[in-house]
Amino acid sequence: MNHSAADISGRADLDVVLRRFYTAAFADPQIGPFFTRIAGTDLEVHLPRITDFWERALFRTADYRRNAFAPHAALHSARAMTAADFGRWVQLWNATIDGRHRGPNAERAKAQGERIALTLHKRLAGPDASLESADGLGFVPLAALELRSTAA
Repeated sequence: MNHSAADISGRADLDVVLRRFYTAAFADPQIGPFFTRIAGTDLEVHLPRITDFWERALFRTADYRRNAFAPHAALHSARAMTAADFGRWVQLWNATIDGRHRGPNAERAKAQGERIALTLHKRLAGPDASLESADGLGFVPLAALELRSTAA
């Protein structure tokens, strides 16, 4: 972790974090296809919306009225998202934040990301869904991992 890093302080910081995160996520062999092949995500269209989501979640300063569950449900119906997929998303999210920021907002963003991933997984896979995948590589508690961002 970058110990001299400043906390996430607003939309401009979120924009940088989200661009770095999605660059890593799009390139990731495990979860990248959800964005690139299945959803065909256009980052320049998606980014302002997702920045609104995170700005509202962290600072309550943006207006986000979209249904965040619906696009994930559509993806899940095209190709099931597993505990391992959500775990990978959280790993990349936390690594991106840790690579740039340190402080209460950064910690809240990581905790919120993990809560969102757990909630989406439970809603999509059902309330009795396991957080473990068949290969044992399920949702990994990120407190036990340190993943360094490769982004400069």
